[in-house]
Amino acid sequence: MDQLIKWLSGNYIELLGAILGIAYIFFSIRQSILTWPVGLLTSALYVVVFFVSKLYADMGLQVYYVVISIYGWYEWLHGDNATHAEPVPVSRITLKLSTTLLIVSFLLFLVIWYILKNFTDSPVPMADGLATALSILATWMLARKILEHWLVWIFVDAFSVGLFLYKQLYPTVILFVIYTVMAYIGYIEWKRDFNRKQLPAT
Repeated sequence: MDQLIKWLSGNYIELLGAILGIAYIFFSIRQSILTWPVGLLTSALYVVVFFVSKLYADMGLQVYYVVISIYGWYEWLHGDNATHAEPVPVSRITLKLSTTLLIVSFLLFLVIWYILKNFTDSPVPMADGLATALSILATWMLARKILEHWLVWIFVDAFSVGLFLYKQLYPTVILFVIYTVMAYIGYIEWKRDFNRKQLPAT
């Protein structure tokens, strides 16, 4: 019992972030506006967790999440049409956009990897850089409600499980296992919603 209390006192920020992170994914699947305030708070907590663990790219990613949460919050609340009268609908990615995002994410990966390798003491610069670049991509796609962002998250979350095991961030490992499963569920739910709205009115 004493060991449990000691562990909780030393890891309460990570544990709280993990709990809020699960809530964040749940709200994302439901397309709830609560996705963004909960995500913002989760990211703020993980800035601290990743700084202590020397996962600097992931720490920087959380700062980006804070900013993109404000953007996504506004877009989901007000819509993206000319009058901002309706919420953003789920959409599919186009070939042109997917090509652009692939190039951008690859360039981001190279830049982040280079910075981590040469200017930090990160023990896993390549893995950290890859997860960070793809997470930036996926979160922007989420803010625009692009269905395929869930596919990116499935890969990133599964990949990150190994990264966090290496860093012994066990609550976060559990979180990302749950993330991987929930990302798959999110893809199915959003795809179902997209297909339903494509059906002609009868």
